[in-house]
Amino acid sequence: MSGAHQLDERARAAFRQAFGYPPGAVAVAPARINIVGEHTDYNQGFVLPAAIDRHLGVALRLRKDARIILRSDRYAATVDLTELPSRRQGNWADYVVGVADILRQQSSAAMGFEAAIVSDIPVGSGLSSSGALEVAVAVALLAARAEPMAPLQIAQLCQASENGFVGARTGIMDQFTALKARGGNAILLDCRSLEDDYVPLPDGRFAWLLADTRIHHELASSAYNERRAECEAAAKALGLASLRDASEGDLDRIENPVERSRARHVITENARVLQAADALRRRSPKGLGPILYASHESLRLDFAVSCRELDCLVELAAGMPQVIGARMMGGGFGGCALVLLDAAGLDDVEQHLGQGYADEFHRSPEFYRVRSVDGLMSERTR
Repeated sequence: MSGAHQLDERARAAFRQAFGYPPGAVAVAPARINIVGEHTDYNQGFVLPAAIDRHLGVALRLRKDARIILRSDRYAATVDLTELPSRRQGNWADYVVGVADILRQQSSAAMGFEAAIVSDIPVGSGLSSSGALEVAVAVALLAARAEPMAPLQIAQLCQASENGFVGARTGIMDQFTALKARGGNAILLDCRSLEDDYVPLPDGRFAWLLADTRIHHELASSAYNERRAECEAAAKALGLASLRDASEGDLDRIENPVERSRARHVITENARVLQAADALRRRSPKGLGPILYASHESLRLDFAVSCRELDCLVELAAGMPQVIGARMMGGGFGGCALVLLDAAGLDDVEQHLGQGYADEFHRSPEFYRVRSVDGLMSERTR
């Protein structure tokens, strides 16, 4: 049984156990890796993500009143709201409530519901557990209400919820990937036009390994919004709508050195995404190696979102002959390093990274061996 189907069954069972009757709709959304293209999506640039075999499932049933009851296998306390709040509460339920709030604005129907949420996506590791939650909630609510909506519109709705209600100024990559991914492929997504193209991932001779620092720095969310503001300031200094339209030749025109560095990362990272997509199309996985390492250095130096733990893992990986390339992945300041390697070397690389990391930090990283999967699975049950 696939991971998505297992989460579907777990969600149904959790709902029945919590509420005593079956759910009205179930949706299961995947986590994602991003091969390259970090902090480019909100700059209207290019990204190259793929969905992976870690999932989040939402089972829910509509109520006739406005009450909302949420149960999650990650948190002990039940969330019980008499109605949709008008502002965020500052906890995990905001991702659910924010989506429901936008859907309420589009309908005159009561928006009460009961939901059970189950997940095997590590939280805070840069794999977009929040994006999976938003998408699964949106699709399950729409299915329960028998309201059709195009995948792109759902992705935009979820992004608007995270930007406006939750307050994280993220791009659309996570939600788009959860909805539209195709197993065996990455998505080359143009975050301006929202045009997408599937490019083939390396075959089974190669493997993707995630090495989780198990570090989740508190400044990550505030620094994320700060980096976005710096990018916007750099674009404004150039008289551009976004850094998507900037080139390396423009950098000297940005007087502020911090904004200049942020722009340099975005400009060069967009180029790396296109180079990586070309390498994948040419079936040249080893061509990704220099691209991944260059991305990490750019994120470390120009964008300043790495940390010693991530740098250590990438340095350790670079010393292994089985490793093709590695870089930090996600918003930064913790989370996972992404490693592309020869599949036959998985055990040796894990052992080397684990030992080297433990020697440096006196704790072990977590490892996730992941493969690409299809996007969202949903079903209206009644």
